[in-house]
Amino acid sequence: MKLSSKWLKTYQWMLCIILTMVFLGHTAGQFQIPTMQRVENILYDLRLRMTMPNTIDDRIVILDIDEKSLAQEGHWPWRRDKLAYLMDMVFDYYGAKVLGFDVVFSEADTSGGMDALDKLAKTDLQQDSKFLSAIEKVRPELSFDDKFAQSLKNRPVVMGYFLSHHEEANNELGLLPQPLASAKGHEFSSFLFQARSYVGNLPQLQSATGLGGYLNNSNVDEDGVYRRLPMVTQYKDQLYSTLSLSILRQVMGMPDVEFITSDDYGDSRLEAISLAGFKVPVDAEGNLLVPFRGRQGSFPYVSATDILNGVADVSQLKDKIVIVGTSAAGLLDLRSTPVQNIYAGVEVHANILSGLLDQTVRSRPTYIIAAEAMELVFLAILAMLIFPRLGVVASAIFFLSIASIVTALNFHVWTVHNLDTRLATPLMLFSLLYGLQLFFGFFFESRKKKQLGNIFGQYIPNELVEEMSKTDDEFTLKGENRVMTVFFSDVRGFTTISEAMDDPQDLCNLINEILTPVTHVIHHHKGTIDKYIGDAIMAFWGAPIPTDKHASLAVKAGLDVIKSLTAINESFKAKNWPAVDLGIGLNTGPMVVGNMGSQFRIAYTVMGDTVNLGSRLEGLTKQYGVKMIVSESTLAAAPEFAYRELDRVRVKGKNKPITIYEPIGELADVSPEQQTLLDLVHQALSDYRQQLWDKSEAVFHQLHDLKPDDKLYKIYLERIEHYRETPPEENWDGAFTHTSK
Repeated sequence: MKLSSKWLKTYQWMLCIILTMVFLGHTAGQFQIPTMQRVENILYDLRLRMTMPNTIDDRIVILDIDEKSLAQEGHWPWRRDKLAYLMDMVFDYYGAKVLGFDVVFSEADTSGGMDALDKLAKTDLQQDSKFLSAIEKVRPELSFDDKFAQSLKNRPVVMGYFLSHHEEANNELGLLPQPLASAKGHEFSSFLFQARSYVGNLPQLQSATGLGGYLNNSNVDEDGVYRRLPMVTQYKDQLYSTLSLSILRQVMGMPDVEFITSDDYGDSRLEAISLAGFKVPVDAEGNLLVPFRGRQGSFPYVSATDILNGVADVSQLKDKIVIVGTSAAGLLDLRSTPVQNIYAGVEVHANILSGLLDQTVRSRPTYIIAAEAMELVFLAILAMLIFPRLGVVASAIFFLSIASIVTALNFHVWTVHNLDTRLATPLMLFSLLYGLQLFFGFFFESRKKKQLGNIFGQYIPNELVEEMSKTDDEFTLKGENRVMTVFFSDVRGFTTISEAMDDPQDLCNLINEILTPVTHVIHHHKGTIDKYIGDAIMAFWGAPIPTDKHASLAVKAGLDVIKSLTAINESFKAKNWPAVDLGIGLNTGPMVVGNMGSQFRIAYTVMGDTVNLGSRLEGLTKQYGVKMIVSESTLAAAPEFAYRELDRVRVKGKNKPITIYEPIGELADVSPEQQTLLDLVHQALSDYRQQLWDKSEAVFHQLHDLKPDDKLYKIYLERIEHYRETPPEENWDGAFTHTSK
């Protein structure tokens, strides 16, 4: 089935719209395109690494359970009495401001032996009062969990715990801290992550401090990379906060929490959490983009064993925020992040806390989705309207320019306004639309060029077919009226030349070597070859491509054809062929152009009175001794040339006289001497038409003396002599009637 260009353009627009709708759906979160999301993550990581400050924040210290600590203090978990001593050292000796645990104490410490003693007290030695009394005396020293709990009381300590999104068999292990707030009455809570179970600390430990924050990330990206972390999660109608947010509250003196929401989408969605003026920007699901400062090591690390043994400098922890965590590979707290594949999980919390303190956390507010959708629509409209109007090189420049602007604007809002907006999505949409336009453009151009080549290739040069293929105009062979310029040329004395050449092949070669360079000139000036008539050429300008410069192009072509005669005759002389001369006639005016002929043979040609007059003008060149004659209508349409007026004539079959001219060259190229001659001709013709024979004759004699070989001046001298003897009729209009073709 053959499809018209109109239908193909419709399909093109439909594909562009469908593609844009798919990207809009992805942007709005209606569905996810995995490949696009992977590219988005890659560009997010690239921007993050490019703009990280790469500085060390010494306000936050990592108390590291590292390989050194495990080697000196024993494998983890350590006895709780040792941890109690660690708390005493951190706060009483080193003077830390706040401490948070990136570890969970969900199982009791039985290393003190109290369980065995209690079992004996309840069985074999239950009647031994001395034994029972001794147990009570040593219990405070051997109950390491209680000892650890006592060390936590009245100290600014934040415990860590886990929230799980899976339903566990024992889904409530340990004790949860006090919730951040109740979920009831907060419509935004329906968009938050919903936990189904938890692993908390031992009740006596959690009760000792009261405050806690969950450690795990329930929103790790599909590639396993930590880019964002939920600040708030819902569990059983209560809202709980992450470790970093809980530590920030402790540092700020436990201020009230205010939830900032947005109603941009007709429902209440979380947009930020406010703590006494500190803004924690989050998305509708409560996620915060982790503001990484740099690679691992962006915070001071102090080995836990150095604190236990008091060998670390006091200034390392004095008035600092301390987070207890581990960098030891065997304890499995290593994460994959945008800045490093193996990254200590404790430092993720430190980065969030640092960014919140500096208020440098990037955000994705709810209105970003609408802004991104508008960006996609704008790019789609731009691509559909602009690309089809541009060529291949211009399209590439435009594509690169817009892509650069989109990237620069994205980078601007990222660095200056701390906003995370999609970059891959608009770039990929614009690239696909660009590729779609290239495909259809190539398809259209190839199809159109083939059609035009099939239709017009035999009449016009390939360059003109190329130009026609780049326009949206429809070209047809159907007949139509146009104002155009027709061209006729003929070899003078061809009959005599042909009779003098004995070899028919030589005659054919001679004709080819005349017509070929003349055709090149016509093609060079964007003319359409109508036909070859023996030694004659018929051509026209103004079709199939309409142009207002048809007369100028035709005159220029005629002048160049005359110049080409010199080279033609030089080559003929070398072959002992006779020299040739051409006569050219041009006429401008309305004519019919189109396919004409019969069911057996048709041709793309022109016809009409304008065409006939052009042929007559070519025939007059020999009579006036000039190589080219144009009509007054051609002169009017091509005023940038200098002309010598030849005559006012009536050609055979026409009653209305016309003025005919000989083109001399472009006005800028006419010499003062040539202009003087033209002025003299104009003066002589003016006197001639006023029947001032003496004055006219004197000027024509002067011109004849200057140019004795110019036939025109002899013609007028003979006419003047004739009119003196036989004056013209009373209403003579100065025109000369030609009775032959």
